[in-house]
Amino acid sequence: MNCIVFSDTHGNYPLAAETVSLAAPVDMIIHLGDETEDANMIERICLTQVQKVAGNCDPPGKWPREICTSVGETRMLLTHGDRYSVKAGLSKLVERAVAADAQVVLYGHTHQASIERIGGILFVNPGSLHCGAAIKSYAVLTINNSEIAARIVVITE
Repeated sequence: MNCIVFSDTHGNYPLAAETVSLAAPVDMIIHLGDETEDANMIERICLTQVQKVAGNCDPPGKWPREICTSVGETRMLLTHGDRYSVKAGLSKLVERAVAADAQVVLYGHTHQASIERIGGILFVNPGSLHCGAAIKSYAVLTINNSEIAARIVVITE
């Protein structure tokens, strides 16, 4: 399964939709908040459902703040990250991931792409596609049975 993961698009849904078409085939699209309305636009343009969670810039109560889901045998936690103070480090998010029994955690909020493994859990931040971002990026997550791989794709314009 190939998943494309966005966060912090902040209105730049055209670039996200273009990225989906260039990255095809894509089995799942995930948007980690800020601006979740962008996720709705991506759904309309790409005719594909987007798994989405709300970020700190999204209207309260309209979308879930986090989702625990499974892809095959792989349990994933999707969150924006602001509620876990990810700008100050991942310790609170690690605690939540352990409590959720997650193997993969996808989060955003920092606008800085990163991939790291902590205690056997894969943490992926796709970065930002915000128009003003110095570095625009997204993540590709590939899950084949128990094999999980992630990579960051930097967009050069």
